[in-house]
Amino acid sequence: MTNSTEIYPAKLLAALESASATGSAALEALALDARGEWGRAHQRVAAVEDRDACWVHAYLHRKEGDLGNAGYWYRRAGREPATNSLEEEWRGIAAALLVGR
Repeated sequence: MTNSTEIYPAKLLAALESASATGSAALEALALDARGEWGRAHQRVAAVEDRDACWVHAYLHRKEGDLGNAGYWYRRAGREPATNSLEEEWRGIAAALLVGR
């Protein structure tokens, strides 16, 4: 079994938790997903349609295994569908969104 700190590095997760308090649906959803709350994460990004939220929405559907729906949300986000691991995608999205703040 993979250690959750390997998937969600502590410093990145702490920064994400702090930044999600600013009201960013995408950041909040990533933090929820990291805590194992996929349903709440999905609800959070489903209510918002900016490109960042669409990107996280795509990731969540990819994680769920619904690649068709994920593809739709990647297109809405203006992104190519991810081909790396879910963990790498999560870290990449988190890092990109935090740098963009």
